[in-house]
Amino acid sequence: MPEQTDTVRVVIATPLSPDLCARVAAVDPRVEVVVDQELLPPMRHAADFAGDPAFSRTPQQQARFEAMIDTAEVLYGIPDVKPAALTRTVAANPRLRWVMTMAAGGGGQVVAADLPDDAYRRIVFTTSAGAHGVPLAEWALFGLFAGCKELPRLQRQQRAHEWPTRIVGRPIQGSTVLIGGLGGIGRQVAKRCKALGMTVLGLKRSVAPVEHVDEVHALTDLESIVGRADHLVLTLPGTAETEKLIDARILAAAKPGVTVVNVGRGTVIDQAALIDALRSGQVGFAALDVFEREPLEDDSPLWDLPNVLVSPHSGGLDHLEDERICQIFCDNLRAYLAGRPLANVVDPAAGY
Repeated sequence: MPEQTDTVRVVIATPLSPDLCARVAAVDPRVEVVVDQELLPPMRHAADFAGDPAFSRTPQQQARFEAMIDTAEVLYGIPDVKPAALTRTVAANPRLRWVMTMAAGGGGQVVAADLPDDAYRRIVFTTSAGAHGVPLAEWALFGLFAGCKELPRLQRQQRAHEWPTRIVGRPIQGSTVLIGGLGGIGRQVAKRCKALGMTVLGLKRSVAPVEHVDEVHALTDLESIVGRADHLVLTLPGTAETEKLIDARILAAAKPGVTVVNVGRGTVIDQAALIDALRSGQVGFAALDVFEREPLEDDSPLWDLPNVLVSPHSGGLDHLEDERICQIFCDNLRAYLAGRPLANVVDPAAGY
């Protein structure tokens, strides 16, 4: 951590508006913000930290970019959101002490950089966990309502100009939801589900009470309790422990017609097993913001199944996301300057 008189050099390694760069600089007179907007790709939308794929640097510009990056004590973003670029930067810059990743699940990018153990002793890696909790919770509820109120069927009938006798939806109030993952996103989902009069069950690695959750169970209890739930909402990170956690066995143990909503990582679900369960009706409806491989393959059955809602990994995006992530960084920067522990630190062993 810096001493009180030190200047902390923060290099902006990902697209960030001049207004937000100024917000970082205003945290403390000791903060020196270094940014060259010419060397950063233009954003196509809010939180587009990879930027326009048509953007490229000349060899001279790339050399300037890397030279700038290599002067950082603190990096705002992984350069070009590429683990290989992080690997190069860590090796080239012995002064680097903290890297803020833009993704809530940025730990996966850090792990993919395959850094040596001494890098983790020297450098703290943090994520934007918390920035996406509210919009993803809203999207998860949207998925629950879409399933219960038969949105796909209504859309099909509207396009066909059909007026059925009546449509009987399923109630949200009084139903039971099982939330896989009770981190920042899962807790926001639980808060909203409880307010709607739902029974809320939750899964987490270490069992402890969580506000708005009626019962907290260990992740290993999934098979024994999934049959109690009308809805399964997944907010889990993508790790070795969670890979294909929701497989054919779990789906068979679920309540027939269960709604599945995934706003965590696509690797948590065995996609082939989910497709089979959707076709059989064992899963009545699935609202998916994430997939095993992205973009979703053109020939995936998920595009055309009538009981699926496909979202292009956008559930956490809104026009204020850049500001929320910047605020998380600024709060952590104040802690860094004061020598306090940082929030949202990546655990490389856990992968997030």
